[in-house]
Amino acid sequence: MTADSVHRFLIAYDISDDPRRSRVAKTLESYGDRIQYSVFLVDAKPAKLLRLRAVLRQVMDLNVDCALICDLGPLSYGGRRRMEFLGHPPQYTDEGPLIL
Repeated sequence: MTADSVHRFLIAYDISDDPRRSRVAKTLESYGDRIQYSVFLVDAKPAKLLRLRAVLRQVMDLNVDCALICDLGPLSYGGRRRMEFLGHPPQYTDEGPLIL
């Protein structure tokens, strides 16, 4: 696997129902790193992102819930440079070796 095929995604959600919000958070924790309460970073190839979207569709109520998926680009283009934190930055998986 090359870093060119893996993109970094920023995923944020807005879900008011506690049980659904918990299920979405657990799902995203299994795919990536939580960087804020409802914001995650996920490094994924296209197939992994498709699986994640399918799981999110199952656990969300698409009539009232919302998830934002932002493609930050390939890891090989320096995903770290596209993000800036003000204050103490959270810990998350860097662009090191990919083991899947």
